[in-house]
Amino acid sequence: MSGQSQSSVQTVVKPATVTHGTVATLKSPTRSQRLRYRTKVALREPTTIIGVLAAALFAYLIVVPIISMLSDAMRVQFGDERRIKQDVGELTWYYIDRVFLSRISHDLFWEPLVNTLSVAAGAITLSMLVGGTLAWLLSRTDMFGRRWFATALIVPYMLPAWTFALAWTTLFKNRTVGGQPGWLESIGFSPPDWLSYGQLPVTIILALHYSPFVILLFGNALRRFDSQLEDSARILGAGRLTVARKIIMPLMRPSLMSAMVLIFAKCLGEFGVPYVLGLPVNFDVLATSLYQNISSRQVGVGAVLAGAIMLIGIVTITIDARLMREARRFVTIGSKGSMNRLSPLGILRLPATGFAALMFLLSVGLPIGTLFLSTVMRVPGQFNLDNFTFDYWIGTNLNTVALQTGILLSPDLWNAAWNSLRIVGVASITSGILGLLVGYVVARTPVKPLGTFLRQVTFLPYLVPGIAFAAAYLSLFAVPRGPIPALYGTTLILMLALIADQMPYASRAGIAAMTQLGKDPEEAAQIAGAGWFRRMISIVIPIQKGSLTTGILLPFISGIKGLSLFVVLAVPSTDVLTTYSLRLVDYHYTQAANAVVLIIAGLAYFGALLGQKLTKTNLAQGLGN
Repeated sequence: MSGQSQSSVQTVVKPATVTHGTVATLKSPTRSQRLRYRTKVALREPTTIIGVLAAALFAYLIVVPIISMLSDAMRVQFGDERRIKQDVGELTWYYIDRVFLSRISHDLFWEPLVNTLSVAAGAITLSMLVGGTLAWLLSRTDMFGRRWFATALIVPYMLPAWTFALAWTTLFKNRTVGGQPGWLESIGFSPPDWLSYGQLPVTIILALHYSPFVILLFGNALRRFDSQLEDSARILGAGRLTVARKIIMPLMRPSLMSAMVLIFAKCLGEFGVPYVLGLPVNFDVLATSLYQNISSRQVGVGAVLAGAIMLIGIVTITIDARLMREARRFVTIGSKGSMNRLSPLGILRLPATGFAALMFLLSVGLPIGTLFLSTVMRVPGQFNLDNFTFDYWIGTNLNTVALQTGILLSPDLWNAAWNSLRIVGVASITSGILGLLVGYVVARTPVKPLGTFLRQVTFLPYLVPGIAFAAAYLSLFAVPRGPIPALYGTTLILMLALIADQMPYASRAGIAAMTQLGKDPEEAAQIAGAGWFRRMISIVIPIQKGSLTTGILLPFISGIKGLSLFVVLAVPSTDVLTTYSLRLVDYHYTQAANAVVLIIAGLAYFGALLGQKLTKTNLAQGLGN
């Protein structure tokens, strides 16, 4: 070291020197010097470089598509220049005016919005009644089979929502739609349109599908409720209604409101159920209106609709976040003396158990049983022994135009299954690894703004309904942009969209895991000479293998049954199981479509069970947390 540098080091180290009774005060470093020093320290850590690369990747995969979609709503699209009388790419208010203020805005936006809100309100009301009752029975009473029902009654959420829609149309289908008749019509009863299609069936199905939200969120809150509070109020003379109004409801309100908000957010982006049961009677919701405009190449109108759906979703999830913060005001402080005593049902014990069994039958047994029986019947609704056949599974030379063999012998099925496993598998593994890296950076980086940005940007897709997020990807990758070619029609766009869409789950699993892992094991390995990659392979990943498994399995289960992303971005050559089954629905091949849906439901259900087994968790407890 030179003499000049030694002098400067001594100057920094010594805060003051005393010479002939005089105190010499050192000059503090400037802001630019401090910034340069912190930058040098940060760049020594591999977490900073990894974080910068991850931030750039997620900005491109998440933020840029959304900005591209929103810009499409403000610029003239190809094919509309004559109608708008402006050149392609110029700024315009035409699409916003067309969606919100034109003569056709009622059909494009306002009526679908009213339909969406009415379906969501009905689904919330029914799911709160059913799910709230079941949550109380499971959490606070001595009902028979509580442990079994605690898991069985959340199975509906593990299945694709449109499983129930196909079961409904198998039972109640009438002559409004072509193809084979429904079971009721086969036995001589023709259901009216209001029962077969439209708002009523869509509302009932979504209520059954999302009741597990209420069971989980409300049930977990009830389990934490100290029954001594209730006993104390009754000793002081309060009646049951007073106890419920003054004590129980204030403590339960945050969990109930959160369940309502989450159900609304889910209903906002739900596509499959309204598509199957709404389109036959022109019952449009926002998701189906967006899909129809994208299908008819109305890019600008679709961008406005997607932006409106995204805005409503962001507001909804923001409200939920506020409710979660509000929940901290209603925390009961308990210890070993706190009690969660079960209320005896007495003579109502058997009827309560019967009600839980009936809801399981309606939400799981009846739909799955109906779909399976429909796949082994030649003529729907006829239960004669000679009417049963396995031809639609393994038969050959079927009397159909586009499907000559049973579904298990069809090359289209196996191509779709291979595409599903390949696309969803690669996306899930990638998102799980990226989620763990995001958690590592958030927990370890000395650059706190970088960690904050990664935490927020990876959560952003959760605020955007899937159908709107797919529209954003279509906007960005439908045409070449710089060195990036047009990806529409390839499996790569499906993988990228699924990776980005599932990052909220993967990143939260990684952040939660890395926050709980101290630095000591890594520091010991670093002292022994291990580099960053060796430390990750030998220490971090083995310790966090449970969280990595969760970060992979959750996106896999969600992706294998997902429809909203794929229905916009997939083409016939990149068909996955969900889009293949929907195409069979359009062709009115009821038996084949139902068989594919059963395969999807089986993959989703057993994937969830495998996830519980590998991570040693209980979905009935974990999902609510």
